[in-house]
Amino acid sequence: MNTSAESRRGGVAPSQARKHDAASTRAALTRAAALRFGRYGYNGTSVRDIARDAGVDAALVYRYFGSKEALFEVVSTSTTMFEPLRCLPLEDVAAWVRDVVANAPSEDEVPHPVLCVLRSSSREEAVGRLRDEISEIFSESFAKRLDGPDAELRAELLSAWLLGTTLMRTAIRTPALASVSDSTLLKYLKAGIDPLLKLPDDHERTDCP
Repeated sequence: MNTSAESRRGGVAPSQARKHDAASTRAALTRAAALRFGRYGYNGTSVRDIARDAGVDAALVYRYFGSKEALFEVVSTSTTMFEPLRCLPLEDVAAWVRDVVANAPSEDEVPHPVLCVLRSSSREEAVGRLRDEISEIFSESFAKRLDGPDAELRAELLSAWLLGTTLMRTAIRTPALASVSDSTLLKYLKAGIDPLLKLPDDHERTDCP
């Protein structure tokens, strides 16, 4: 193994050979693929790269996922983090966004889903899939919880706040966002987010549909 070359590519060489059961193998491959696709995009990543980082044989990528493309589909979007918005009381949304931003993994741990898609810009289906998943949670599900005009637009603006803020803090690491205290971050997030969630009479809905 050319460890110096691998270091330049940002790979994670396995420290020692180890046995994997099916679940741990899938998990190791998924994590390795997320990091590789996030850093180098679809065309810049090979099945061998992923398998080597996971410490397993490349044949296991095909065994557990069928193809490189199928594995890319599994890891190229990550919207599970948005699920609480389906039922979270509206008055708690700004604090929840603060917590997501403050506790988001670094780019070295989990590449940001937007960067993962942009670095694979030739994979139009990845862009469409991310759009569909965000639309389902924000434009459809969350928007139904908002009264007043332009509910879909306000819901999508919330997604822009969330994705943009996490991107700037964890991936681009602009100095102010990277160092801001939780209390100050919450103050400004509430100033921008709360008006998007208020009803015309300033009463907020907190029930789940």
